[in-house]
Amino acid sequence: MRRIAVTASVLLAAALAACSTGDPGAAADGGTSAGEGVAGGGGTGRSPAPTDQDVQELRVRVLERLPHDAEAFTQGLELRGDVLYEGTGLEGSSSVRRGPAGGTPTVRRDLPAPLFGEGLTLVGPRLWQLTWQDGIAIERDADTLKELRRVRYEGEGWGLCQDRTDGGTGGRLVMSDGSSRLTFRDPETFEPTGHVDVTRAGAPVDQLNELECTPDGSVYANVYQTDTLVRIDPDTGAVTADIDAAGLLTPAELRAGARQLNGIAAVPGGDEFLLTGKYWPRMFRVEFVAR
Repeated sequence: MRRIAVTASVLLAAALAACSTGDPGAAADGGTSAGEGVAGGGGTGRSPAPTDQDVQELRVRVLERLPHDAEAFTQGLELRGDVLYEGTGLEGSSSVRRGPAGGTPTVRRDLPAPLFGEGLTLVGPRLWQLTWQDGIAIERDADTLKELRRVRYEGEGWGLCQDRTDGGTGGRLVMSDGSSRLTFRDPETFEPTGHVDVTRAGAPVDQLNELECTPDGSVYANVYQTDTLVRIDPDTGAVTADIDAAGLLTPAELRAGARQLNGIAAVPGGDEFLLTGKYWPRMFRVEFVAR
């Protein structure tokens, strides 16, 4: 009987030792074994969601202040060379303009009511202009702004830009509709070719408004009714930077009727941008720096 008791004790001790010398992270990880780590091993193979620590925190540094039409309800902004293209909104007041940044437009075309103009982008010798809830994209000549044709699309139109990684000659269009989704479109037909949902640390980022595509492949977006812009990786939808643009206007300018920040245009050949907003009396040439 003693031999049986000893044997049982030995077996019990061995079992307890096996439990105590197993994977030290198993209890903390809910039982995940060493070969089933989140990012590697032979388990699920899922990559961890981006965290807030992966998102750069930036602010604007003003380099120059330029005049801007305080009666322009700015919806789209894009710079080609030293020529600025601006789209404005509201029924009966919508337009598209072409001219020097900070100067009087040299060409202007008004949209007939009830069209409500929205974002725009240049595609070679042409320009695409969105409308808000009309479901119409207008293709124009980039020099004369003369209307060439209209194309129908589903849903709302907010912001628009063209992928610039190939020099801006044939890249996909990127379009926002006020949600957290960016839709990709063919630059010739305007047909949708795909989409991506924008997230910050795994959470949706909605109210994406005016857009700007840059040569490094990033998409910058105004977040409607905020003083924040976000930089987005359009391949994954991940926000890679939050940009604080608060404080550009004075309290007196805000009291005079200036509304939301809405207008971003990359300055060619560098890391500078033009920023403005709806009914803003000023436009700002800025760079983005660490907070």
